Amino acid sequence: QLQLVESGGGLVQPGGSLRLSCVVSGETLDAYAIGWFRQAPGKEREGVSCISNRGATTNYLDSVKGRFSISKDNAKNTVYLQMNSLRPEDTAVYYCSSRRSGGPWSSWGQGTQVTVSS
Repeated sequence: QLQLVESGGGLVQPGGSLRLSCVVSGETLDAYAIGWFRQAPGKEREGVSCISNRGATTNYLDSVKGRFSISKDNAKNTVYLQMNSLRPEDTAVYYCSSRRSGGPWSSWGQGTQVTVSS
């Protein structure tokens, strides 16, 4: 089973940028799709972006399209979420998760807090 550890969160002003990292261990990353999710206080968790096991396919939540970019480095077993033009409504705990093709999101990291505020 994969273990996932997120990092890179923090406090940033509106319009700023952050890059989140999800370091994966336990198995080879190229066998898994990786997704980024977020949960704000009082709200349900939502999917933000995901990338296929080989990195050929990416998907984004409509509200982050053009601002966020997901990428993966299989050699480093790391998936990144570059977040630009951040807005206060992006404030949430961000989690990464993994799944095999066609399977459920099954392994989760502990989350990293992103706060966008002036």
